[in-house]
Parts: sequence; C-alpha cells; structure tokens
Amino acid sequence: MLSIKSLARSAPRVASRLTSSAIRRPAARPISCLQSSWKPTRPQFAAAFSTSSARSSTGGESDEQLIAKLETEIQVEEEMKDEQLPTSVKDYLENGPFEIIDTPGEEDVVLTRQFGDEKITITFSIADLNNLDPEADFQDRAMSDEEHVDNINQGDEKNFKVAPEDSLENEGEDVEQDPSFPARVNIIIEKPGKGALAVETTAQDGSIVIENVYHYVDASHAHAKTAEKIAERQDLYVGPPFGNLDEELQVLLDQYLDERGVNTALAIFVPDYIDMKEQKEYLRWLSNVKDFVAA
Repeated sequence: MLSIKSLARSAPRVASRLTSSAIRRPAARPISCLQSSWKPTRPQFAAAFSTSSARSSTGGESDEQLIAKLETEIQVEEEMKDEQLPTSVKDYLENGPFEIIDTPGEEDVVLTRQFGDEKITITFSIADLNNLDPEADFQDRAMSDEEHVDNINQGDEKNFKVAPEDSLENEGEDVEQDPSFPARVNIIIEKPGKGALAVETTAQDGSIVIENVYHYVDASHAHAKTAEKIAERQDLYVGPPFGNLDEELQVLLDQYLDERGVNTALAIFVPDYIDMKEQKEYLRWLSNVKDFVAA
C-alpha cells in the first residue's frame, strides 16, 4: 500500500518554490523626489550594446539556476526510487490474468483480458495521485497511527510500554499495512452483439467498491471520448444508482466482477502501480524540462 514516504513525495513541492519566488521578485526601488524632478542638461545616448540582447541567443539569466534545480530534483527522486518492483506489482504482473498496456508519457494505464466471449478492459490513472488532497482522511489516519506508536514508545522506565510491532507476543500475526489512497478503476465488459457493461469502482485498502453499473446497447458509448458520443450517451437510460439496487443484487454483481478478476489482488495492485508509475513519469518530466531549457 501507499506509504507515508510516498505521500510525502507525491505532495506538492511548495517550500522551495516559495523561497525561489521570493528571491526572484526583489522589491521595487523607490524613486526620490529629486530623481523625478531632475532632468539632464545634456542629451543622453543609448549604449552601443545590450547585455540582455547578447544573452538572448544562449538563453536567459535564470537558465543555469533552473537547470541546477532540475538536476537536484532528479537526484532526489533517483535516490528515493526503489530499484526493484514492489512485491504486489511484481506478483500481479507475473500471475495476474490481465495484459497491461502502459504507454510512457501517458497518465492512463489499461488492463485487458478475454473471459470466454467477453472482452474486459480496465482503466486507471495516475491523475488520482497527482490530484491527491494532502488533508484527506486516509492520510490523517496514517499519521495518527504513527503518533499512536510514538506515544506508546514514550514514557519513563516505570511506566514503559512496548509498541505492538516490538512485542514478541505479536510475532507471526498480520501487520496492518498503511492505508492506500482511493483510485478510480473503470471496467468495461463487452459481448459481441450485446453491447457493454460499464462499471465505475474505487480501489482502496484491498477492496473494490462498486459505485455505478451502466449498460449500453451500443458498446461504443461505453468507450465514448468524442463530444458527439458523449452527447449521445447523456440522453440514454443506463441504470439506477448502484446503492439503490436490492442488496442481494449488489452482492451478486460483486461476485460477477470477482470471477472476472476484479478482486482483492487487483485492488492492492492498482494503487501501488499508480505510485510507481507517477514517480517514473515525474522523473521523465523533470528530464524533458531540463533538456528543453538546456538546449
């Protein structure tokens, strides 16, 4: 699951930006009354050369500082990067039923498989991590868990308590993992001549939660990306809110998806893969910006 370190890495890098913006915005120099009223008695001539125009062919004054900062960010990210795939990602790629389509430079990741005569397409995006709210409840829970452990480990010798992970009595028990962030997982199941089911779900903390189940007679509406197709889809009745369905029907739809590989393993894999891909894409972006500025 997504660790506290990962949350800190994905949060906006604000402090350094505030510092640099303060440096490059010096206060305006005040003009005295003497300066405003005094006029030269002799005509002034422009300089025969301009330092700013001379630099224009090789870049601006701040280019070197920007390149140095980008190189520092790249070094920091490289040091934080795990050399090996997370276990959950490695296991799923080796044993999962889906083929993964991950195009460098794109936010979306696509999983595909055949299940009988059905074509199943699953899509998730690193945008869910980039749009992460740093004050979200799942982060607060994680921070409070750390504070709780710190409080347990503090105290004098007389009233000293041992944290659960330090206790021999808990050896062999399952250790609670850090909470993951909610990741949107969109599923499309198509059958020849039967249209498509489009299922909107959220993967978090090892669970897939169904939010909506839509049926489209025309499968192209499930994949709608053009303005025309989206407009057509808005006028269709595709089903009631999932929460309004009979509880037994909700359970059976859960089982229906589970049989097709939309299960706990997928729910654990998606947030971890998003975290890994986001770091790769951020490193690629830093490198591309540095190359552009330096060119």
